[in-house]
Amino acid sequence: MPQRLSDADSPSTGSCPVRGRFAPSPTGPLHFGSLIAALASFLEVRRRDGEWLLRIEDVDTPRSAPGAADAIMRALDRHGLHWDGSVWYQSQRRDGYQAALEQLLRAGLAYPCTCTRQELATHPIRARDGSPIYPGHCRHGIRQPGRPATIRLRVGDAPLAFQDALRGPYEQRLDQEVGDFVIRRADGLFAYQLAVVVDDAAQGITQVVRGSDLLDSTPRQIHLQNLLGLPTPLYTHLPVAVDRHGHKLGKQTGAAPLDLDKPGLALMAALHFLGQNPPPDLSGAPPPAILAWARACWRLERVPAIPRRWDSQRARGPAPDGLTQATEVLDLKR
Repeated sequence: MPQRLSDADSPSTGSCPVRGRFAPSPTGPLHFGSLIAALASFLEVRRRDGEWLLRIEDVDTPRSAPGAADAIMRALDRHGLHWDGSVWYQSQRRDGYQAALEQLLRAGLAYPCTCTRQELATHPIRARDGSPIYPGHCRHGIRQPGRPATIRLRVGDAPLAFQDALRGPYEQRLDQEVGDFVIRRADGLFAYQLAVVVDDAAQGITQVVRGSDLLDSTPRQIHLQNLLGLPTPLYTHLPVAVDRHGHKLGKQTGAAPLDLDKPGLALMAALHFLGQNPPPDLSGAPPPAILAWARACWRLERVPAIPRRWDSQRARGPAPDGLTQATEVLDLKR
């Protein structure tokens, strides 16, 4: 039976029954896709009178853009999405990740691997996202001593299933669909999968609301939670906004940053995207008024479960004029 992490890294036992979080990577300013995830996470927690925490996921320090974390916080504040407590930064959490890594290594649940990405790129068996499924070359000992090594987590052959609050049951065979995956990189940086699991437990997160692009990561995180003796939150994976080519809106695809001079328009557009249909008379209202309505009327069951294209042409349908303007301001058609 695996030992738990130290008390410093164990879940909080405070009196709050519900605790969620928004955890952006500081690689650039917030865009409309980020706002969708932040707003849904915020409303799902607030309608239960829970706590909503902010975590800056800067564990991959080379990718962090100077000033991006502060810009993210300004954007959230401008849109009325106020978080509880202090902001956590993953770059300051390395001791917790190291403790978890050592626990897994001591139990024989993780091992060093000297295979390079270039070597693995030729492996013909691919995961859903197109990446090669690790063939287990170093499972029983490293093949190239002296090389920098990643640390990989062993996976089993049993199906891992969970119930998504929006999408329903989801199942994955990690051995067939992922393979042993990296939890610490060869450059010494901790991988997202390990960091997010340790931090969700340390902050006492009870529910995770995020984009469906992270759905395939959830079984890996649940596997880690099981091995570390940590609780599993309730997961909800939202539809992602896509552009005209079907690509997820994001920094890599040139998504425009949120216009901080028109936060109400962005909130209205996000609520429509999430299937909530705010009344037309809220168009032009300030964020507190929009969020007051949204908190009282939010229903997760109205959120569509599939990716959605959302652009100015779509908004010219049943949406009020304010939303047409909002989508044009957000430049969702890029």
